[in-house]
Amino acid sequence: MNKILSLLGVVLLSGGVGGAAAQGVPRIAADVVAVNGSNVTFKATTGETMNVKLADSLRVLVVSQILPAAIKPGFYLAVTADLQADGSLVATRVNVFPESMRGVGDGHRPMPATGNTMTNATVASVMDDPVPSRNTMTNATVAKVMDASGARSVMLKYKDGEKRATIPANLPVTLLEQVDRSLIVPGAHALVAIVKAADGSLSTGSVSLGKNGSVPKSY
Repeated sequence: MNKILSLLGVVLLSGGVGGAAAQGVPRIAADVVAVNGSNVTFKATTGETMNVKLADSLRVLVVSQILPAAIKPGFYLAVTADLQADGSLVATRVNVFPESMRGVGDGHRPMPATGNTMTNATVASVMDDPVPSRNTMTNATVAKVMDASGARSVMLKYKDGEKRATIPANLPVTLLEQVDRSLIVPGAHALVAIVKAADGSLSTGSVSLGKNGSVPKSY
C-alpha cells in the first residue's frame, strides 16, 4: 500500500469543483473486495489493498457515457474546454452533474496549475466556429442547446456571466448519477477519493462506480 499512501499525503475532505466531490483529493481506481458496515476493503488496480471508512456524508455516483446529442436544456455541466480567440470555448471534457450537485463551483475561474480555466455555470445558449488555443473548465446548467455541424453548442450561464461552448459531436460525455451506498458491493469497480488522516487511517466521502458493472472512466 506504500505506493498509494505516498500519493495521498495528509489531505482534508472538502467540497468539489468540476465533478470532483473532494477537491484536491486523489481518486484511486480500485475494486471492492469486502464490505463490513461503513468499512470497505478496496484493492487498487496497482495491487495495493486499502481498508477505508465511508464517511457519514458519503456521496456515491454511478458513471456512464452518453453522446453530446443527449444534452438537454437545464442540465448542469462541468466543461473543460479550449479557449478561443473570440472568448468562446471548445469542449475537451464534459461532465453532467446530478441534481444534488447543481450549483457546485458555480462561476468562471483560471486553473493556474494547467493553464486552463474552470467555469461552473448554467447553459443558456450556444454558438460555433471556435479555434482552440488553451483549456478551460466550465460547470454550468444548460439553458439552450443548438446544433453546429453535428456538434452541440451550449451557452453556459453562471452567477457573474456566461460563456459559449461547442461540444464536438464525437466527444464522449460523462453522466454522473447519485445513487445509494448499498451499490458498493464486492466486485464493483470504483474510483475512490481517499483521505489519509494524521494517524494513517483512510476514509472517503466520494465513491464513483461503473454503471452495470463497468469500469468507471476518470472524470
